[in-house]
Amino acid sequence: MKTWRRWGSAGVIGLAVLGAVTWKIVARPEVATLPVMAGTGPHPDLPQPDRTLFPTVNVATPVGWSGEQKPLPATGLAVASYATGLDHPRWLYRLPNGDILVAESNSPKTDISTLKNRVAGFVMGKVGAGAPSPNRIILLRDTTGRGVADSRTVFLDHLYSPFGMALVGNDLYVANADAILRFPYHDGDTRIATPGTKVADLPAGYNHHWTKNLLASPDGQFLYVTVGSNSNVADNGMKVEEGRARIDRLDLATGKLTPYATGLRNPNGLALEPESGALWVAVNERDEIGSDLVPDYITAVKEGAFYGWPYSYYGQHVDTRVAPQRPDLVAEAVAPDYALGPHTASLGIAFSQDAALLPEAWRHGLFVAQHGSWNRRPKSGYRVIYVPFANGQPSGPPVDALTGFLTPDEAHVHGRPVGLALDRSGALLVADDVGGVVWRVTGTTD
Repeated sequence: MKTWRRWGSAGVIGLAVLGAVTWKIVARPEVATLPVMAGTGPHPDLPQPDRTLFPTVNVATPVGWSGEQKPLPATGLAVASYATGLDHPRWLYRLPNGDILVAESNSPKTDISTLKNRVAGFVMGKVGAGAPSPNRIILLRDTTGRGVADSRTVFLDHLYSPFGMALVGNDLYVANADAILRFPYHDGDTRIATPGTKVADLPAGYNHHWTKNLLASPDGQFLYVTVGSNSNVADNGMKVEEGRARIDRLDLATGKLTPYATGLRNPNGLALEPESGALWVAVNERDEIGSDLVPDYITAVKEGAFYGWPYSYYGQHVDTRVAPQRPDLVAEAVAPDYALGPHTASLGIAFSQDAALLPEAWRHGLFVAQHGSWNRRPKSGYRVIYVPFANGQPSGPPVDALTGFLTPDEAHVHGRPVGLALDRSGALLVADDVGGVVWRVTGTTD
């Protein structure tokens, strides 16, 4: 057993995953020794890494929603469908007139062709992420004010795994997996037929983490751009990670991309904290060192800061798997502000100050969509949580806002939450990619 646990090549790990998934052969079942809450908050527990020959593979089979099934809201909240029958809705963006853009998107399937990544692709297919990408953006409109999208159109199509969207003036920016495009937009448009203009290339060719998100600066001069890593912990060397695992800033006047913060394994959700104006991000951390490590997190992004990936995690906790080591960079690594639990796959975020249709207790914090784990036992995530804030910082433990995506036996999943947005009336919208639904959350008095 000890000999097995010292093996670490990608090929051996890939074979191990294959065995775990297809034949359910387990040398030593690896399970969490701590509850998810232990890896949550400003000072999470970080036990010793637990490396095994067989990485933990614990997938839930998608079954969708049937009949009147829907997620379970917290006390004081209510949930209903805003739009159904969507094709893998990943990300949401609200236009000034209240229209909601939905990026229907999936992986471009251009990862490095290794046994490990082929097996990882099989696992992603099992959890509902293996279908071809629809490659389009849908516009949803509530024409009656009743909280249901009664009008939908194909707003943009023939894209390349689109994700982030941002409107600056009359320019709509869309982040494909390989580039940022600009489209002309006028208030009320329901379709854009004009070809997009490429503004900047983004790292591509293959995309282990393919989602690229956008957020405009308040003055409209810049776009913040998220780019995830191409591997778990630089498995294929650092050369292929050039320009990745970071947040860039795009100068819209010059088209120049410059690094804003680095060492962020897979940054996704972006939002500006309403009191301080600080840029916040949700980041997915690394895998394969046990169910208790490493917590995903949210953090206020410090310009020029290095957050550790791949050499260290949660500040200066060294990852011994990475070679060569970089103690000089580890010494500079900044610890994030707030952990969200290990392997929760926290993606979309939305500050709730404008959530007028939610009770007061839910209007002073940050909602986080947790897409859910595939490699933790027991599973984590599969919910939308709320982190209270005060004076620009998290001020207490997270609270479940929306659950019920995962069946009680953890064998099946109805849906998986991804993107978040507030609609014009102040309700919370939740994109559920596996369920093909956008959910709308309000207070019970709505």
